[in-house]
Amino acid sequence: MATIDYVYSAHSAFAYLGSKRLLEICAAHGVQLNHKPIFLSPVVEAQNSPPFGARTQAHVDYFFGREIERWAEFRNVPIINFRPTHHDADYGLASGMILALGDSGAAVDAMAHSILEAHWRDDADLSDPNVLGKIATDLGHDDAALLDQAKSEPVQAKIWANSEWAKSQNIFGSPTYILDGDPFYGQDHLELIEHALSQPFAPTRWVNPSVD
Repeated sequence: MATIDYVYSAHSAFAYLGSKRLLEICAAHGVQLNHKPIFLSPVVEAQNSPPFGARTQAHVDYFFGREIERWAEFRNVPIINFRPTHHDADYGLASGMILALGDSGAAVDAMAHSILEAHWRDDADLSDPNVLGKIATDLGHDDAALLDQAKSEPVQAKIWANSEWAKSQNIFGSPTYILDGDPFYGQDHLELIEHALSQPFAPTRWVNPSVD
């Protein structure tokens, strides 16, 4: 069975844009999807990339504007037409809600998608326990029990462990999909992943010259 390590932040626009398509691909090809929600900023900064707040206004306008709009239309995904009101809020509890259900399986897939969707379709505050509790209830879970587990030390520690692992894998953005060890960055590469599941790409022959 093929496996995909799914590395993403629980508030990632592009993880949301690709979420439904990713699940469709996994179902069609019998892929095991391993969820690895992370804290994005420390992972990105470990690769010497500037934090999002330090990027130019032109880049921010492009990222939170036209690029998202185009992909939402292309993927037929409902999305708000502005940067989420609470996008800078702590999403540790939301990430914990995903991991409290495990690393893989239908319940984890549904929780991850619902959290991303709530943020980018409904402008939900992912730091609000009431918001997260309603998501849990709507999915048929005991909201109080799941919230308690989500904020527990072992679950929160796992998010940090995922983040450290992502650094060790030289991950530099969300979402990144690692198909049997081969990384694909960005939801715009999902079609390449689908191709690779039927016809694997040849091993890379690219050689980077050393820089003195």
